[in-house]
Amino acid sequence: MIYEFRTYTLRPRTLPEFIRRWEERLPKRLELSPLAAFWYTEIGPLNQVIHVWSYKDTNERSRIRAEAVKAGIWPPKTSEFITEMRSDILQPLPFSPPLEPSNHGPYFEMRSYTLEAGGTPQMAANWEKHIAARTKLSPLIGVFTSDIGGLNQWVHIWAYKSLDERVAVRKQAAATGVWPPPPPSPTLRQESKILLAAPFSPIK
Repeated sequence: MIYEFRTYTLRPRTLPEFIRRWEERLPKRLELSPLAAFWYTEIGPLNQVIHVWSYKDTNERSRIRAEAVKAGIWPPKTSEFITEMRSDILQPLPFSPPLEPSNHGPYFEMRSYTLEAGGTPQMAANWEKHIAARTKLSPLIGVFTSDIGGLNQWVHIWAYKSLDERVAVRKQAAATGVWPPPPPSPTLRQESKILLAAPFSPIK
């Protein structure tokens, strides 16, 4: 299983119309493959949407995307709103939960780390020892490493009922020594986004 994370930066004040056009065309696209999630940024880089698609492998991705274009059902007519596009193929870690429909939000924190070259096995081993205790405090949506796109990326997504809950959980995790995992860590850079789900997102 692979996940394609497509991140689009939109022109200011175009998000509502972008979502409306997307939702209008989505039913036909879902006949070809499932949408895992659709989020938009609330805090962090603004005017971004992130839609996540699941595929068996890259061959299936290529076939389905070509079929959608040939049939004229995708993409939606939204190019006038988009200023930048990025696609990353990510693979879930063995201890990552599947991206299945859920209602753990409405707030999601996507944390993206750049690791040292060759640092993924060390990161995975350290997280696997400690992730069970952390997930008792708030739901883990997924943990992924990059396969195509920006390399040496480590992406993890957490759900919260409110921003206040996020602060409380992170304070509790640090105070009790549950999280973050102890050093050494191969992390070089970190970025965080707070996301909200579109009404049609399976994960919300």
